[in-house]
Amino acid sequence: MLEPINFTPEETTIWSFPNRGNWATHSGNYRGNWSPYIPRNLITRYSKPGDWILDQFVGSGTTLIEAKLLNRNAIGIDINPSAISIAQNNLQFLTNKEPQIQTKVATATDLSFISSETVDFICTHPPYSNIIHYSFGLPGDISLLKDDEFFDELYKVAGESYRVLKPGKYCAFMMGDRRIKGNVVPLGFMAMNCFKKAGFNLKEIIIKEQHNCRSTRKWLNANRTFLLLAHEYIFVFYK
Repeated sequence: MLEPINFTPEETTIWSFPNRGNWATHSGNYRGNWSPYIPRNLITRYSKPGDWILDQFVGSGTTLIEAKLLNRNAIGIDINPSAISIAQNNLQFLTNKEPQIQTKVATATDLSFISSETVDFICTHPPYSNIIHYSFGLPGDISLLKDDEFFDELYKVAGESYRVLKPGKYCAFMMGDRRIKGNVVPLGFMAMNCFKKAGFNLKEIIIKEQHNCRSTRKWLNANRTFLLLAHEYIFVFYK
């Protein structure tokens, strides 16, 4: 099955996908990857067939798979060669139309190989600071950085995103929060501010309900004095 059954685009700022989606080559095997319903909704709403989509944290290739299915050209970047290999393998399926899908091992903080104002839509899912490590000491991997260093680097990501995006186009990403010693660290809004400081205008804040989170299971029956985090933010920016 290459397409989801009875897909209906989201119309509000609250999104929830209890069934994460397993059409085409999608799966939840790559830790931290997002539901394909998310890039499908974003790509459908903020781009058109033939546009160029950028995902600079490509992971297992969820965004690129959706770009291919929706007849968008796309480039996927990841600093981890293993992720690029997984994404390339997941893209090995045929569709009626074959857009250009490119992958590259590179860092999201330096997109100098992409010309300014050439990308039609950015659709990406960065790491949430150092909650999940996506490599073992790979230089430049921002998933290994503590919060202060992480947001210094994310601001560079935002700057490069702003540079390569065409005027009048959109940039979207998802980010969740964390707790330290029972207190919330608002990673989502801290990330949002990086992109606003880089020059983007904030178009939408979407609340995405979180399902099947490992940390939720850990704390479900524990003696705690705080609410379980059960949401993530999808921020949509406009240049």
